[in-house]
Amino acid sequence: MAPGRWVSAAVLLFITLQESLFVDCNQIYDWTVSFAQRKPLGVEKPVIVINDEFPGPLLSATTNDVVTVNVHNNLTEPLLLTWNGIQQRRNPWQDGVQGTNCPIPPGANWTYEFQVKDQIGSFFYYPSFLFHKASGGYGPVRVYNRVAVPTPFPTPMGDFDVLVGDWYNADHRDLQSRLDQQVGLPPNPDGVLINGLASLQTSFTLKPGGTYRFRISNVGLKATINLKIQDHMMQLIEAEGAHTLKEYYDNLDVHVGQSYSVLVTANKDLSKSAFYMVASTRFTAKEMVGLAILNYEGHEGQPEGLFPFGPDDHDFSSSIEQAFSIRWDPRVGAARPNPQGSFHYGLINVSRTIVLENNVAMIGNQLRYTINGISFVYPETPMLLANYFGLKEMENYTRMPDVPDYREPQLGSSLLDLEYRSFVHFVFQNSELSLQTWHFDGYSVFIVGMGEGRWTEKERVNYNMFDAISRSTFQVYPNSWTAVMVEMDNYGVWNLRSQDGERRYLGQELYLRVKGNGTDSPGTIPARDMRSIPPNAIKCGMAH
Repeated sequence: MAPGRWVSAAVLLFITLQESLFVDCNQIYDWTVSFAQRKPLGVEKPVIVINDEFPGPLLSATTNDVVTVNVHNNLTEPLLLTWNGIQQRRNPWQDGVQGTNCPIPPGANWTYEFQVKDQIGSFFYYPSFLFHKASGGYGPVRVYNRVAVPTPFPTPMGDFDVLVGDWYNADHRDLQSRLDQQVGLPPNPDGVLINGLASLQTSFTLKPGGTYRFRISNVGLKATINLKIQDHMMQLIEAEGAHTLKEYYDNLDVHVGQSYSVLVTANKDLSKSAFYMVASTRFTAKEMVGLAILNYEGHEGQPEGLFPFGPDDHDFSSSIEQAFSIRWDPRVGAARPNPQGSFHYGLINVSRTIVLENNVAMIGNQLRYTINGISFVYPETPMLLANYFGLKEMENYTRMPDVPDYREPQLGSSLLDLEYRSFVHFVFQNSELSLQTWHFDGYSVFIVGMGEGRWTEKERVNYNMFDAISRSTFQVYPNSWTAVMVEMDNYGVWNLRSQDGERRYLGQELYLRVKGNGTDSPGTIPARDMRSIPPNAIKCGMAH
């Protein structure tokens, strides 16, 4: 064997051994995904259940565990599951979105296997194919700290998952058909669910004096949810894997796709032992409310009187003020013993600035949503597979411009090439009248700035370059901008999308191809930087 190959083999063996030292154990799940007739809001419809559960089963692991999920697709349609906020380090093959993976055919099964590498916190999974999310199929994800890395707060007496979101009584296929046939956008949602149930059907029981962790995720399609617990303050401790400064809130805006952890202490007079949990929509044409019950153990009952109202439904100023108050705690550790702030993001030179402007446009006779004038359509072959095999189909991709060039709006499979290890400044410019939320697969980003109007270079002087929150999902307010910074340290092809269901379905997403050092194709990337294609990979399109 040539000396160079001996070195490569030795390096690979060292990396494999090093990784094995940090794998605590395997977490193995076996899920059957199917339709079941349910009445979440009193109207029967086909709901996507997992092992006959809605919401689906809890997926839990300790950071650095390897998670294996064997998925049996008993739906009548293809299926993909994505892991919202789980970064899939070095492993885009498990991302579970249509631009990177082929869907699981009806009647077939496929096994996801990924490591929750260096992540902790609260996340969720959901079906990403077509409009499936409108029929459920979502569930909670918890990633715990290793014992060697204690949490920066006392251990809670218990954990509760709180999955909130808007809900449609219409079948997801009917909603999708409206968009396909251009007969109008889906109507307003019909209500709000808490853990898959209608008002006052979900309850949480706390021991008097105990402190509990509530893991809150907005799993809906489009509406911001404001969460409030009657007479109780919520101490924010975590946002999508980042430990936050421990501020108290009497209500919390959770935008679509976002996750938080809060601590709640049962410290009220036992003469009143039942309290409302209120999940109300914000910034919607019609306010909708979902209610749950918080009880004290031994004093269970129903809350009395009116539930407390949240903030003014259309008061953006209070939401913006709250957004600025949510900050990273650089002094504490997260998944590793070293402080979060040991990564000094504010001292890294920005190598590229990219401005992405969302808008609405008519393309032909179709209503579409665009980013920099391009409305995304899926190519025949998932981009990750096309890139891996070097298929000619890649020549037809539409390159996303770094700044809006105000081209005639067009359909395209939009791709943005980025250099591995580059530090990139993204500005999300919202020119619409509605609030937007965006999500990076494979990455967490630092939310360094927000402002009204159009972004200009002079805004940089006001950026938070010390303790900006790091997360994967963030909001952009109407006629405003949000700036984020991110190190592109995760090879592969990754999805960047609107979390609004109809906007994503009608084109508001793109894909990032992270490459460098001459490694244009994942097939040429060293194993230490990106895993090889799994032997069970489903191949479709031109890769079939």
